[in-house]
Amino acid sequence: MKLFSALAAAMAALCMGSAASVSISQTSDSTQPSQQGPAPNPQSAQPATAGTVLFHRSLDANGEPTTETTTAVAAQGLVTTVAPLVDDAARRAIAFTGLDLDVHLRPAVERIAVRALVKIRNDGKTPIVRVPLQISSSLNWERIRSGSKDAAFIVATLNSDTDHTGQLHEAEIALASPLAPGATMQFDVTYAGVIRQDAKRLVAIGTPDDAALHSDWDGIGEGFTGLRGFGNVVWYPVSSVPVILGDGARVFDEIGKHKLHLVGAQFRLKLAVEFPAGQAPTVAVVDGQSVPLTVSNPAPGQEVSGVATANLENETLGFESPSLFVAIRNVHAARNATFWTLPDNDTAAGAWVSSASAVTPFLEGWLGEHPRSQLTVLDLPDSHDAPFETGAMIAVPMRAGTPDGLESALVHALAHAFVQADARPMPAWLDEGVAYFMSTLWIEKKYGRVKALESLEATRPALALAEPESPGDSAGEPLMRAISPVYYRTKAAYVLWMLRDLAGEPALSAALRGVLDARPKMAAGPGQFAEKTAVTGSFEKLIQQAAGVDLSGFFADWVDADKGLPDLSIEGVYPSVATPDSWLVAVDLANAGYAAANVSLSVRSTATSVTQRILIPARGKVSRRILIQGKPTLVQLNDGTVPETQASVHVTNLDDAPENAAPAGKLGPSQ
Repeated sequence: MKLFSALAAAMAALCMGSAASVSISQTSDSTQPSQQGPAPNPQSAQPATAGTVLFHRSLDANGEPTTETTTAVAAQGLVTTVAPLVDDAARRAIAFTGLDLDVHLRPAVERIAVRALVKIRNDGKTPIVRVPLQISSSLNWERIRSGSKDAAFIVATLNSDTDHTGQLHEAEIALASPLAPGATMQFDVTYAGVIRQDAKRLVAIGTPDDAALHSDWDGIGEGFTGLRGFGNVVWYPVSSVPVILGDGARVFDEIGKHKLHLVGAQFRLKLAVEFPAGQAPTVAVVDGQSVPLTVSNPAPGQEVSGVATANLENETLGFESPSLFVAIRNVHAARNATFWTLPDNDTAAGAWVSSASAVTPFLEGWLGEHPRSQLTVLDLPDSHDAPFETGAMIAVPMRAGTPDGLESALVHALAHAFVQADARPMPAWLDEGVAYFMSTLWIEKKYGRVKALESLEATRPALALAEPESPGDSAGEPLMRAISPVYYRTKAAYVLWMLRDLAGEPALSAALRGVLDARPKMAAGPGQFAEKTAVTGSFEKLIQQAAGVDLSGFFADWVDADKGLPDLSIEGVYPSVATPDSWLVAVDLANAGYAAANVSLSVRSTATSVTQRILIPARGKVSRRILIQGKPTLVQLNDGTVPETQASVHVTNLDDAPENAAPAGKLGPSQ
């Protein structure tokens, strides 16, 4: 089980019948508004009085989430409407190039107030006349300014399960002049409200209350504040297409698209937290980075709150939803990690520290002498809360565990710390992919290659379901543009396993270290892929130089494009006696898929075994002759390191092969 993807695991199990965070269908690109009913004339809309918003979720006849809003809170510059005036095409066109947030938390009353400078760009093909900005439905827009003037806007409530309330408040800003394709602008926005634990979206699809609350644990509180961002709680402005659970994988696709669109955006956060005397927070983590807290305690006898402040300056966002954590915890320092525990779990911290020390030398051998970020491990409030990871941080119940379980979790988490570097995030496939790859190599180290390949095979069926049957059916998800974990985690780990076999461990390790230490600087901002192309291209060049082999064809089929998976088979085996003590085995192989496969071909005999690598082209056939000492007993194609559409190991038994010199006929299909 993926330890750190709490929401994906919980909701995927409920919506798609699987505990894996797997996207098995693509989001349709409808450009129709995600609501029902005619849009009113904005010129005639009038400010509304304070009222209530009904919570109702459903799909219309076209399979789109409906929007059924009654009234909303009136504020400066705000009028309300019963239906949105923007469509999904406008929502998709908005790219965020900068978020500068001034956040004020009042945990005693579960309240957040934010002033934000929001920089956007029109990445669409047509001008935009209204800019949609969305926040959680538990928050209310108060003011929006463009330049030095208040901007007129309306607010609609959208049904969308990308927020734990199941709804978003969308401010639709009327522009004085259309925003042309490629043009940018900035808004100064303020909003506020209460964020408390809310599991409406999961309860609405039948999740038991207790399980739902342990998955949707986001909220603001005196001992713990956890805001995981888009997909959990939308505490910062976004622009997204409304999607609801139960509609295939669209929620997960939308979460992935949001992360991808934010890559390269500049992010800054200034935090202020009010607290009662004696209850100062001890840890703050922003976007997976621990940030120092400056605490101002009230003078003795004063009936005022203390204030803790922190700043994160000029971060370049990677493939993550911006997150914010503030908590009162005890600290336990380790060599490459810092553990923040509840008092009840202080005794368990020692086991976590010990496990981190046990796995660190293994990671150093692969990825470098030290991590590029310090791992932060934050104890969640309840022992049943679902874990969560982002960057070089994991939030997890730090209860006592077995050494094997803790080591497995920390190999993955510390791998992220080795990969992460301030202001230079890696492409998701070289971040999550490396972390998952390291996890499987740790299994190999502890339990052997067979167990490691079994762990990979457990994830292959979901990848095979997601992959297009042919490049003509769908473009799929090339790794540089992947939005689904089944690609940037599962397929990426397979790619690294294959590169390990093709280039060798020393070359792969050298290439990973090289690209981590000297990755190209981010360029071009969100919505552009120059930075990912540069990083991936650098990695390809480094591993080819280290191994001295041409891997351009492999990268073309498996990284730069998504050509699906190979579909291999053993079409025939022809053993014949070559000398009194050796046999010649001819093998016919085929690949019905659209991706070439460089796989292992093994022949075993009563005396020995011979393994060779063979390239089977896409939609092609090859033959190979292998000389082996002793009577051949078995032919095996692929050992599980190359993922296929049906199976990743093909075996033909040769127990009935004749012992005389005459050529044997075709022996059985592969099993």
